[in-house]
Amino acid sequence: MSWEIERNRCLRCGACVSVCPELALDLKEDGVKNDAKKCTTCGICSKVCPPHAITVKK
Repeated sequence: MSWEIERNRCLRCGACVSVCPELALDLKEDGVKNDAKKCTTCGICSKVCPPHAITVKK
């Protein structure tokens, strides 16, 4: 399982951070960071990302 973000496509809008049920995402100045220990790769973040910058592979 993996979680990837295309940093050049990320708008830093925080939509993914606000919907993460595990609180695994954090919006930093340089973009979204994922805490792999908390992330369950549910894919909710990738569904709400406006530019589709997040890819979750199970």
